[in-house]
Amino acid sequence: MNIVVLDGYTLNPGDLSWEGLERLGSCDVFDRTPAAQVAERAKEAEIVLTNKAVLNREIIGKLPRLRYIGVLATGYNVVDLEAARAQGVVVTNVPAYSTVSVAQMVFALLLELTSHVGHHAGLVRRGRWSESPDFCFRDTPLIELEGLIMGIIGFGQIGRRVARIADAFGMRVLVQTRNPARYKGNLQNAGIEFVELVELLRRSDVVSLHCPLTPETERMIDVERLALMKPTAFLINTGRGPLVDEAALAAALNGKRLAGAGLDVLSQEPPPADNPLLHADNCFITPHIAWATKEARERLMKVAVDNVRAFLEGGPHNVVS
Repeated sequence: MNIVVLDGYTLNPGDLSWEGLERLGSCDVFDRTPAAQVAERAKEAEIVLTNKAVLNREIIGKLPRLRYIGVLATGYNVVDLEAARAQGVVVTNVPAYSTVSVAQMVFALLLELTSHVGHHAGLVRRGRWSESPDFCFRDTPLIELEGLIMGIIGFGQIGRRVARIADAFGMRVLVQTRNPARYKGNLQNAGIEFVELVELLRRSDVVSLHCPLTPETERMIDVERLALMKPTAFLINTGRGPLVDEAALAAALNGKRLAGAGLDVLSQEPPPADNPLLHADNCFITPHIAWATKEARERLMKVAVDNVRAFLEGGPHNVVS
């Protein structure tokens, strides 16, 4: 069985092992594969694993031996599912491996916006505390989370984990989801208020995005919806970059119509140098790393290998095609 990993570096930059996959067949692992080389590198493969390398209809059509595509992520928009089905190719993904890590990043970003740990630590290094006449030095307001309203858009596994953590901080939780009836009445969701999007945006002190990217949700946070938010509110996006109109968000931040933003994803990654959010006021951006703790990557590797093994045994798991 010929196995090709097109872009394995982000999953395994050297601190994990491909041994489990190598036991299942002849295995070629590429750190990265430019688009122009995908078909060539995968031409003899029966099994292809990809994270961001695109397998569109044209490329799939050039791979006559291909039987299986394993996406090394939860989202699988890099694969043309219709073309895969037409060619009899099974496609799988890896759901839920990063739930804990992404929820943790939500609050890492929020705590930087409210407690300013990195900012003040930097000032200490530059000598500002040493120069202070007082035992306590701060140059920006600090904000408690307790009593604030956390608005969560999307209530999948990550959204539900974020709600649990928000509750632990003493925050009140509002949720907007397509199917609130599915969650109402569950004791785990006691105290959560399910509301429509407009009400959530108007009432929330923090808005955190956890909905899938669809034609309906693309740029859902736009000029009009940003205008609904409190000028003291924060926006957190660890979901998908295109959920946000980036120019509109930058304008809101620079115009003091929004207090701050914490983003782990952007519409184009890596971002071009002229992305307006890179220099927007009180905007903290991390380079799409919420998913990338070692623990999450270990889970991702295990499930990806288990998916391949299950396919070879005739009972594929996590099929999305």
